[in-house]
Amino acid sequence: MEKQEKLKRINDSIQNTMTSTIGIEITDIGDDFICGKMPVDERTTQPFGLLHGGASAALAETLGSIGGGIKVYSNNETVVGIEINANHLKSARDGWVYGKATPIRIGKKIQVWNIEITNEDDDLICVSRLTLAVIPKK
Repeated sequence: MEKQEKLKRINDSIQNTMTSTIGIEITDIGDDFICGKMPVDERTTQPFGLLHGGASAALAETLGSIGGGIKVYSNNETVVGIEINANHLKSARDGWVYGKATPIRIGKKIQVWNIEITNEDDDLICVSRLTLAVIPKK
Protein backbone atom coordinates (compact mmCIF):
# COMPACT_ATOMS: atom_id res chain seq x y z
CA MET A 1 0.00 0.00 0.00
CA GLU A 2 1.27 3.47 -0.89
CA LYS A 3 2.17 5.85 1.96
CA GLN A 4 -0.52 8.43 1.13
CA GLU A 5 -3.19 5.73 1.01
CA LYS A 6 -1.98 4.33 4.34
CA LEU A 7 -2.08 7.81 5.94
CA LYS A 8 -5.60 8.39 4.63
CA ARG A 9 -6.80 5.04 6.01
CA ILE A 10 -5.27 5.78 9.42
CA ASN A 11 -6.72 9.30 9.58
CA ASP A 12 -10.13 8.01 8.46
CA SER A 13 -10.03 5.35 11.20
CA ILE A 14 -9.54 7.91 13.99
CA GLN A 15 -12.55 10.06 13.04
CA ASN A 16 -15.25 10.43 15.70
CA THR A 17 -12.89 9.44 18.51
CA MET A 18 -11.12 11.40 21.23
CA THR A 19 -8.15 11.56 18.89
CA SER A 20 -10.01 13.54 16.24
CA THR A 21 -11.92 15.56 18.85
CA ILE A 22 -8.68 17.07 20.14
CA GLY A 23 -7.41 17.62 16.59
CA ILE A 24 -4.70 14.97 16.25
CA GLU A 25 -3.69 14.17 12.67
CA ILE A 26 -1.25 11.51 11.49
CA THR A 27 1.21 13.19 9.11
CA ASP A 28 3.91 10.67 8.17
CA ILE A 29 4.72 7.00 8.51
CA GLY A 30 7.70 4.79 7.74
CA ASP A 31 9.04 1.37 8.63
CA ASP A 32 10.48 2.61 11.92
CA PHE A 33 8.43 5.71 12.84
CA ILE A 34 5.05 7.38 12.83
CA CYS A 35 4.47 11.15 13.09
CA GLY A 36 1.50 13.30 13.93
CA LYS A 37 0.52 16.79 14.97
CA MET A 38 -1.91 18.33 17.45
CA PRO A 39 -3.14 21.92 17.80
CA VAL A 40 -2.52 23.89 20.95
CA ASP A 41 -5.97 25.46 21.34
CA GLU A 42 -9.05 25.42 23.59
CA ARG A 43 -9.32 21.63 23.16
CA THR A 44 -5.82 20.88 24.40
CA THR A 45 -4.93 23.59 26.93
CA GLN A 46 -5.48 23.73 30.67
CA PRO A 47 -7.13 26.72 32.43
CA PHE A 48 -3.87 28.73 32.53
CA GLY A 49 -3.60 28.59 28.72
CA LEU A 50 -0.74 26.09 28.56
CA LEU A 51 -0.74 22.79 26.70
CA HIS A 52 -2.31 20.21 29.02
CA GLY A 53 0.03 17.38 29.96
CA GLY A 54 -2.80 14.93 29.36
CA ALA A 55 -3.10 16.15 25.78
CA SER A 56 0.61 15.48 25.25
CA ALA A 57 0.13 12.01 26.74
CA ALA A 58 -2.86 11.45 24.42
CA LEU A 59 -0.74 12.40 21.38
CA ALA A 60 2.07 10.12 22.56
CA GLU A 61 -0.23 7.15 23.20
CA THR A 62 -2.03 7.67 19.89
CA LEU A 63 1.20 7.63 17.90
CA GLY A 64 2.71 4.68 19.77
CA SER A 65 -0.49 2.66 19.63
CA ILE A 66 -1.03 3.17 15.91
CA GLY A 67 2.61 2.34 15.25
CA GLY A 68 2.34 -0.71 17.49
CA GLY A 69 -0.81 -1.91 15.80
CA ILE A 70 0.95 -1.82 12.46
CA LYS A 71 3.80 -3.93 13.86
CA VAL A 72 1.76 -6.86 15.18
CA TYR A 73 2.58 -10.21 13.65
CA SER A 74 -0.88 -11.29 12.51
CA ASN A 75 -4.35 -10.00 11.71
CA ASN A 76 -5.59 -11.81 14.83
CA GLU A 77 -3.64 -9.53 17.20
CA THR A 78 -3.83 -5.95 18.37
CA VAL A 79 -2.09 -3.80 20.99
CA VAL A 80 -3.24 -2.07 24.16
CA GLY A 81 -1.34 0.43 26.28
CA ILE A 82 -0.28 -0.91 29.67
CA GLU A 83 2.01 1.92 30.81
CA ILE A 84 2.86 5.43 29.70
CA ASN A 85 5.07 8.09 31.21
CA ALA A 86 5.60 11.62 30.06
CA ASN A 87 8.23 14.16 31.00
CA HIS A 88 6.94 17.66 30.26
CA LEU A 89 9.99 19.75 29.44
CA LYS A 90 8.65 23.01 28.06
CA SER A 91 5.23 24.64 27.80
CA ALA A 92 3.35 25.66 24.69
CA ARG A 93 0.57 28.27 24.43
CA ASP A 94 -0.46 28.16 20.77
CA GLY A 95 0.32 26.78 17.34
CA TRP A 96 0.97 23.10 16.83
CA VAL A 97 3.01 20.39 18.53
CA TYR A 98 4.53 17.54 16.54
CA GLY A 99 5.12 14.01 17.72
CA LYS A 100 7.37 11.27 16.41
CA ALA A 101 7.13 7.72 17.76
CA THR A 102 9.92 5.21 17.22
CA PRO A 103 10.04 1.64 18.50
CA ILE A 104 12.56 0.71 21.17
CA ARG A 105 11.55 -2.96 21.19
CA ILE A 106 9.01 -4.88 19.15
CA GLY A 107 8.42 -8.26 20.77
CA LYS A 108 5.79 -10.94 20.30
CA LYS A 109 4.03 -9.99 23.56
CA ILE A 110 5.36 -6.53 24.53
CA GLN A 111 6.34 -3.43 22.57
CA VAL A 112 8.06 -0.32 23.91
CA TRP A 113 7.91 3.00 22.03
CA ASN A 114 9.70 6.33 22.49
CA ILE A 115 7.73 9.44 21.59
CA GLU A 116 9.21 12.92 21.31
CA ILE A 117 6.95 15.95 21.02
CA THR A 118 8.29 19.27 19.75
CA ASN A 119 6.87 22.72 19.07
CA GLU A 120 6.98 24.69 15.82
CA ASP A 121 10.52 25.88 16.67
CA ASP A 122 11.64 22.23 17.11
CA ASP A 123 12.04 22.72 20.89
CA LEU A 124 11.47 19.52 22.84
CA ILE A 125 8.14 19.82 24.71
CA CYS A 126 7.64 16.29 26.00
CA VAL A 127 9.41 12.93 26.01
CA SER A 128 7.24 9.89 26.56
CA ARG A 129 7.66 6.14 26.75
CA LEU A 130 4.77 3.81 26.00
CA THR A 131 4.56 0.09 26.76
CA LEU A 132 2.05 -1.92 24.75
CA ALA A 133 0.82 -5.47 25.29
CA VAL A 134 0.12 -7.55 22.20
CA ILE A 135 -3.21 -9.32 22.70
CA PRO A 136 -5.60 -11.42 20.62
CA LYS A 137 -8.34 -9.51 18.82
CA LYS A 138 -11.80 -10.27 20.16
